[in-house]
Amino acid sequence: MPEFDWRSPDSFKSLENAEITHIAWEGLRMNVDYQRDYETMIANSPDGEVTEEFRRRWGICFRP
Repeated sequence: MPEFDWRSPDSFKSLENAEITHIAWEGLRMNVDYQRDYETMIANSPDGEVTEEFRRRWGICFRP
């Protein structure tokens, strides 16, 4: 795996054409608080559905 140098503009070349929603999703899914809340929600949801409270807390929506 190549080493990532956050100071090098070349490290960000792959993001030049990325949509902001994709960048935001990558940041969110790496957030340990989000991961914890998601795991708790899924464990407590009998049908595995994302709750409205979870959506509001994290400011996200899921497309059908």
